[in-house]
Amino acid sequence: MTDTTISPRGGVPERPSLDGLEETWARRWQEDGTYAFDRTKERSDVYAIDTPPPTVSGELHMGHVFSYTHTDTVARFQRMRGRTVFYPMGWDDNGLPTERRVQNVYGVRPDPSLPYDKDWRPPAAPVDDAARKNPTAISRRNFIELCELLTVEDEKAFEALWRRLGLSVDWSLTYTTIGSAARAASQRAFLRNLARGEAYQAEAPTLWDVGYGTAVAQAELEDRERPGAYHRLRFTGPDGREVLIDTTRPELLPACVALVCHPDDERYADLVGAAARTPVFGVEVPVRAHPLADPAKGTGIAMVCTFGDLTDVTWWRELRLDTRVVIGRDGRLLPEPPAGVPAEPYAALAGQTVNGARRTLVELLADAGDLVGEPRPITHPVKFYERGDRPLEIVSTRQWYLRNGGRDAGLREELLARGRELRWVPEHMRHRYEHWVGGLTGDWLVSRQRFFGVPVPVWYRLDDAGEPDWSHPLTPDEAMLPIDPTSEPPTGYEESQRGEPGGFTGDPDVLDTWATSSLTPQIVGGWETDPDLFARVFPMDLRPQGHDIIRTWLFATVARSHLEHGALPWHTAVLSGWILDPDRKKMSKSKGNVVTPMALLERNGSDAVRYWAANGKPGMDLAFDPAQVKVGRRLATKLLNASRFALGLGAADALRAAATQPLDTAMLAELSGVVATATTAFDGYDHTAALMATEAFFWRFCDDYIELVKERAYGTGPAADSARAALATALSVQLRLFAPVLPFVTEEVWSWWRYGSVHRSPWPTTYEVGRAMEAPGDPELLRLAADALGQVRRAKSERKLSMKADVPLAEALGPAAVLDQLGTVADDLRAAGRIAKLDLLPDRTTELVIACAF
Repeated sequence: MTDTTISPRGGVPERPSLDGLEETWARRWQEDGTYAFDRTKERSDVYAIDTPPPTVSGELHMGHVFSYTHTDTVARFQRMRGRTVFYPMGWDDNGLPTERRVQNVYGVRPDPSLPYDKDWRPPAAPVDDAARKNPTAISRRNFIELCELLTVEDEKAFEALWRRLGLSVDWSLTYTTIGSAARAASQRAFLRNLARGEAYQAEAPTLWDVGYGTAVAQAELEDRERPGAYHRLRFTGPDGREVLIDTTRPELLPACVALVCHPDDERYADLVGAAARTPVFGVEVPVRAHPLADPAKGTGIAMVCTFGDLTDVTWWRELRLDTRVVIGRDGRLLPEPPAGVPAEPYAALAGQTVNGARRTLVELLADAGDLVGEPRPITHPVKFYERGDRPLEIVSTRQWYLRNGGRDAGLREELLARGRELRWVPEHMRHRYEHWVGGLTGDWLVSRQRFFGVPVPVWYRLDDAGEPDWSHPLTPDEAMLPIDPTSEPPTGYEESQRGEPGGFTGDPDVLDTWATSSLTPQIVGGWETDPDLFARVFPMDLRPQGHDIIRTWLFATVARSHLEHGALPWHTAVLSGWILDPDRKKMSKSKGNVVTPMALLERNGSDAVRYWAANGKPGMDLAFDPAQVKVGRRLATKLLNASRFALGLGAADALRAAATQPLDTAMLAELSGVVATATTAFDGYDHTAALMATEAFFWRFCDDYIELVKERAYGTGPAADSARAALATALSVQLRLFAPVLPFVTEEVWSWWRYGSVHRSPWPTTYEVGRAMEAPGDPELLRLAADALGQVRRAKSERKLSMKADVPLAEALGPAAVLDQLGTVADDLRAAGRIAKLDLLPDRTTELVIACAF
C-alpha cells in the first residue's frame, strides 16, 4: 500500500475551515474510488464486513449514526493496515415496516381480491389522519408497486446521510433485501432447506397480530405491561361441587376445553379424571393434571382455552385436548360457535371484538350468578408483536417453519457450539445468545400473510374438488429464481389452470423479512452467482449489530449458515449498545425522544458527531450529549489550526529527516507508545480506547510540545531542523491515528502536504516513529518540561500577566537528577517561558519547583 494513489498536494490554505469538508471529500472519494473493493486480492488480504442493512421505513436516527460510525472505524483501520475492505451497504426494504409506512403515507390498504389497475396513481402528497383512518383499497400489485416507489425515495435519503457521515462504503456493492439477487438467494436457501427436511409446513396454533393480519415468530415477541382484571368464575363439578376459576380472559369461556391443576395439589386430586361444566354454556370439560399448573396462582386450578396464551398451547398439545376456536384472524369472535357449544348464549358474542365480548360475557356471568365477587384490577405482561399495537391472539393456521433447534436437541447443541466458536465483542454478549437458543420452545415460523416480501416459492396441485395437496408442494428449478407463484405458473401448467380443479394454486404467503436478512453474507457475497467473489469474502470477518437483535438477526444468520454451509458466517461479532437521552432513557420514536441526525451533522460537522459516537464502547449504552459533540468540533478545529501552524514552520519539508534534540525524541517516544496503544485497541475492536489515547496525546502535543519547541523551530541550524522533523513525523502519525474517527478533517490536512489519501496510507507503526529518532527518547522528559512550563505560566497568571510577559529570573529547585534532566531542555524552556535567566538549584526541594521573579 502506498500513499500516492490519488490527488496531489493542495498547499496550506490561508484560512482553513471545517465548513464544506463533507461535500468536498465525499465527492472526491467517490470520484477517486478511494474505498473501492479490490476483488483481485487473495482471501488473506481481504477484510469482509457483513453490514447491517437499516430498515427503510422512515428516518435514520442517532442510534444508526452511533453504531455505523463504530463499524466505519473498523473498516478504515483495516484498510490502513493493508487489507482490501469488502464494505457493502444494504437496505432492508421489505416486510411489515415498509408496508405500514406506505399505508400511513398514502392512506391505502392492500386487497388481494381487487384487480390490478395500471392507471391508478398515489396521492401527490402525504395524506391526513382522516385518510389514514379510512384507507383506499388497492390491488396487491398496485400496493407492491407503491412500496417499491417509496423505498427508492427513502433509500436516496439514507444514502445521502451515510455519505454525509463519511462511511467508507463501496457504494457499487449496494443491495436491497427486496432486490432480484436477494429474492433469488432467499428462495434458493428456502428450497434447499425444504429439500433437506429443514423447512416444513404445519397446521398449528400460531401467534397472530390482528392489526397486521399475519403470523409472527417467537423472536419478534415482546411483553408489555397492560391493565387487566381477574374474574372469578363458578364452574360446576361432580355432584354439584363448586369449582372456582380465576381468569383474565373470560371471553374465551366458549373456547374452554379442560380444567388443569397440579398433580400434587390435594385440593383437586379427587377431581382429576372427572369433568366439570362451564358457566353460561354448560359444556362438560375434563379435569386434568399437569406440572405447569401453579397451585399458588389464583385458585390453583385453571381453565384451558384454545387458545389464550402459550401455556394453553402446551397443555392442549401435551394433554391431547379438543380444539374449540372462537377468535378469528380479524381479532373478532367467529360468527358461529365451535362444535359442542350452544348457539343461543354464543350469539350474544358472535362478531364482537375481544374487549366487547369480554364485557358481554361478564354481564352474562353476573346475570347467571356465576361471577363471584367483583373483578380485581391487575397489571400484567401481555404479548405483542414488537412492531404491533394490539395484543397478540393465538389462532390455528397453516404456516411454514424452519428448524432452529427449538424442537431438536441435537441441532440446538450444534448451534450453541457455533456460538462458542464465534468471537464476541464484548465477550459477555455470548450469554445472551446462549440464553436465547437454550430457551427456544419451537421452530422458526418463517411465513407471513403479507405482501411486500419474498414470495414463498412453491405451488400446490389442486385435486378434482379444487382442494390443495399441501403435503407435496411443487417447486421451481433454481435457474428460474426469483419467482412469484401468485403470478407465474409452475412448470407443466398454464396460467389458465390457476385455481381450477385439477390445476394449481400458488402459495400466497411471503417469507419473514428475517428469512432474507439472515442471508446478507450470501446475498452480497454472490453465493452461487459469483463463486470467485464468494470464495474471497465468505466466511466474513465481521458482523456488527445491535445487542437487542442477537435473538433475531445474529442467531438466524448463524442458523442459516450452519444449515447451508456447515460453518459460521463470520469470525467476529461486535455488538453495539443503545443511545440514551440525557435522562438515560432509551431513545425511541414511541417515547418522542429521538434526535434525527442530519441537522446535527450540518450544524456541527460530521467529524464532531463521529467523535461523540466513538466515545461509546462496543456493548455499552451511550447518552446523547450535545456538549460532547461540541468537544468533537473543537478537536477537529484544533487539528486544522495546529497542523497549519506546524506546516507553517516548514515541517512538510522535514518529513524524512531525523529528530536529534532531547525534547523532540522525548515527544516521539511518547507518541510511539500511543501508536502501540491505539493499534492494540483497534485490533481488539476498542475504538474508544484508541481515540482516548490519541486525543490525550494530541492536546499535550499542542499545549506543551509545540509551545516548548516553536521558538526553536522558527530558527535555523541542526536544532531547528530537529524540531521540524519531529513536528512532521508527529503530524503525519497523528493524522493517521485520528483518521478512522475524524475522516474529513484528517483528509483535508493530509491534502495540504502529502500525496494521495490519508485513508489509503499505511497505519503508523512504532518502527516508523522509532526510525524518525536519531537516538531513543525518554517520554518523561517531555512531561518534566511541560510541568516546568506550566509552573511558569501559573506564576504569570497569578500576577495577571500576559503569557508573553518576560521573566527576568527563574529558579529551578529539585532533586539533582531531575534538574540534570531539565538541563537538557533548558533552552526550550527559557524560550517558551520568555525567561531571561534560568538557575538550576539542585537538592533544595524533593520535587521540581520553578520560582519566578518579576
